[in-house]
Amino acid sequence: MATMTHDTAVQRLRSGLILAVVSASSFGLSGALARGLMNAGWSAASVVAIRVLVAAAVLVPIAARQLRGDWQLLRRNGFLITAYGLVAVAGTQLAYFNAVAHMEVGAALLIEYTAPIAVVGWLWLRHSQRPGTATVAGAALGITGLFLVIDLRSGLTTSGVGIAWALAAMVGAAGYFVLSAHGDGTLPGTVLAAGGLLIGGLALLAAGAIGIVPLHATTNPVDFQHFTTAWLTPVLALGTVTAALAYVSGIAATRLLGSRLASFVALFEVLAALIFAWALLGEAPRLIQLLGGALILGGVIVVRRGEVDATEAPADEFATER
Repeated sequence: MATMTHDTAVQRLRSGLILAVVSASSFGLSGALARGLMNAGWSAASVVAIRVLVAAAVLVPIAARQLRGDWQLLRRNGFLITAYGLVAVAGTQLAYFNAVAHMEVGAALLIEYTAPIAVVGWLWLRHSQRPGTATVAGAALGITGLFLVIDLRSGLTTSGVGIAWALAAMVGAAGYFVLSAHGDGTLPGTVLAAGGLLIGGLALLAAGAIGIVPLHATTNPVDFQHFTTAWLTPVLALGTVTAALAYVSGIAATRLLGSRLASFVALFEVLAALIFAWALLGEAPRLIQLLGGALILGGVIVVRRGEVDATEAPADEFATER
């Protein structure tokens, strides 16, 4: 029985890791596609708003079928869905865009992607899940790799306002993993993603309407490194791949892995973004960035090793978070 339980836990980890890498890779594609649209005259907020609303349009019919008329399920999880939409979707995006308005993108990304440390701290304080040696060592490797991947240069300027917004984006990113792992056990991940994306998209439109973020778009052709395409193609890819697929697989991965390990695997998004930027925009990664990617991979492996060992304990993250 103990062997079967251990094998099941290891299988959950493997399945969760595959889904987490799919999610991180899908999220990573968004930057290159969004850059193409922004170069064609779109505002960043417009790209995000159309991205999440297209994803909501894709997922809502699927979510409705999964609900099978059980609207009471939505009411029971209304707070979770609303929090997911406002914090994990809209809040994170708005905070990040306001951060880059006051500081360099690399510095803002570095602050936002310290979210795994915030997740570890939250689980420690809220659920008494003290991080083990493997988690601490993996965090050190992963964050060091993140420094190298982002490749911060000397002379970067920041401001107190920019740092505050970047910290808010970090909190929102941490909230994504914490909220994705929760629920009453009956709420399908697709329903959570669809509801959150719809609420988040409407919140972004409202933010644009009152002037918090600029909303403007064009129908100009979109240029990438080796081809030019109509604006609709990257918009559909953003909505279906980098949002619908990314959020659904991310929720499923977090429910399998727990918010702690899932947040570390999500660091692959930065490396994936570099690879897609190389393929679509011709922005070749530097050697130091490839070294950073290797360190991120090493950090995830170390944290994963710790999670496998933890499955043998009687009280672990799977018991407290599911």
